[in-house]
Amino acid sequence: MSRLVALIIKEFLTLLKDPKSRFVIIGPPIIQLVVFGYAATFDLTNVPLAIYDESNSELSRELIARFDGSPNFQRVATITHDDQISPLIDTKKVIVVLHIGRQFSRDLYQSRTTDVQVIVDGRDSNTAMIANGYADTIIQNFNVQWARRNGFPGPPARLQVRAWFNPNLVSRWFIIPGIVGLLTLVVTMIVTSLSVAREREQSTFDQLLVTPYRPWEILIGKAVPGFIIGMGEATFIIFVAVFWFQVPLLGSVITLYTGIALFLLSAIGVGLMISSLSTTQQQGLLGAFMFLVPAIILSGFATPIANMPSIVQKLTYLNPMRYFMIILRSVFLEGTPFELLIDQFWPMAVIGIVTLGTAAWLFRRRMY
Repeated sequence: MSRLVALIIKEFLTLLKDPKSRFVIIGPPIIQLVVFGYAATFDLTNVPLAIYDESNSELSRELIARFDGSPNFQRVATITHDDQISPLIDTKKVIVVLHIGRQFSRDLYQSRTTDVQVIVDGRDSNTAMIANGYADTIIQNFNVQWARRNGFPGPPARLQVRAWFNPNLVSRWFIIPGIVGLLTLVVTMIVTSLSVAREREQSTFDQLLVTPYRPWEILIGKAVPGFIIGMGEATFIIFVAVFWFQVPLLGSVITLYTGIALFLLSAIGVGLMISSLSTTQQQGLLGAFMFLVPAIILSGFATPIANMPSIVQKLTYLNPMRYFMIILRSVFLEGTPFELLIDQFWPMAVIGIVTLGTAAWLFRRRMY
């Protein structure tokens, strides 16, 4: 045991003395956490808006005031002619144009119905749909309040929306728990995929071969630092997510850390497999990124797995990050208990056993 502890300490010293390794462990996670936490969001605020009010009436000004007072829109232009619409959208100066017709007030008072045109730049379809939804909500609220104020019956059926687990539909609550998995995977993979390759490149691997260490002891000595660093990174990101970004952690910490531990084992297994096959650090780094990019895309981090083709959906079952994403979001937002996540725990355990076993076999094969 003392030999194993000495090897683990040696691995930590090697990582901490190398400036590049120190930067990989400390720099990118902090930078990516800030970038993803603030920049990666599906919420729209200050959408550039142009107003084209041909009615110029009290009612039209009331509707426009609702758009001006909304945090989702920012008026950047006021239009007086039809030919001004196209240049504004073509140059992307505005995303939404609100066009209120000349007969807006008269139609409302006479027939109680009228049309309001919302022109949306559809080049970015996701932004267009969200902005259109915001505009529709403002107009519907105006309709209901105007009908009540004038004693008219409201619409026969109204949609009442209640969002569970994320009442205000804050996209940051969805994204940041996923960042815990993303950054933990990136750091752990890079640390472990370079461990053996670094020894070979620095010609210190041969020194390990003449020591009394057995192959499995060297493998554990390489795996434990990655596990501890990954656990520390995950803890730091969870702390920032809860206390800085105010993402609720409703579930059990024990359940969360069980998922983290199993995920780290599977990620370390993959990283050591790559490192065992690499002769230089450059090969190890390229191998890590060849795994990281598909793992992140196929994890459900940004796009739902259910929307992927059926063949791709089956491939995601080999991805440990798929299961970890479900665990993170379930524990953070739903407070899911341990027993309901067993179906996500055991696949990661199986992947970890298989990858660590394969890494041990490759390691032993490359030693002799």
